[in-house]
Amino acid sequence: MTDIINPAIEAYLARRTLHRDPVLRQMEAQAEREDFPIVGPQVGQLLMLLARAIGAKRIFEMGSGFGYSAMWFAKAMPRDGRVILTDTSSARSQQARDYFAKAKQARKAEFLVGDAIELIKHVKGTFDIIFLDADKARYPLAFSTALPRLRHGGLFIADNVLWFGQVVLPHPDADTRGILEFTRLIFSTPGIASSVLALRDGVSISLKEHGNA
Repeated sequence: MTDIINPAIEAYLARRTLHRDPVLRQMEAQAEREDFPIVGPQVGQLLMLLARAIGAKRIFEMGSGFGYSAMWFAKAMPRDGRVILTDTSSARSQQARDYFAKAKQARKAEFLVGDAIELIKHVKGTFDIIFLDADKARYPLAFSTALPRLRHGGLFIADNVLWFGQVVLPHPDADTRGILEFTRLIFSTPGIASSVLALRDGVSISLKEHGNA
């Protein structure tokens, strides 16, 4: 594995991260204790800014863990906004419920347990943002399944698209191949404009333009 960003630069950014409320800090502490992957505060702030920038009121997360990224989204949305969290673990989903209740954001959240690729098929309507942070080998399937549910002008955002630098190494494993194919798709699908930010472990942002996507 390779550092995407110089650790000294990451430390510099961490020192300048805006104040996070106690619940977010508790979630970060749990992630550190359990070595559980979360997007971290720099990516969290990016998600919050993107949600605010497009006036997002309806967000679907494909892979939520105990709700860290969803908490940033919730903070960005108005009182009638809704973020739908999904995770295959009922225990993680319950932890997310508890954190959202503690942060007084429960009214903005819906919690679903199961495979996000299947769950999104049964939730009605379109979304302003779809956020992908689940099984890397299935990123291409997640993208093709979820894209029709994204409104025109909406954002499809994915985490870990640089995958600790493994995307440039020879002999990629199944997870890396999934990310490589996903990245090919976001840059080749008609009606989608994409960019990849080398922030933390790589974040892709794809805009669904008015067109054929």
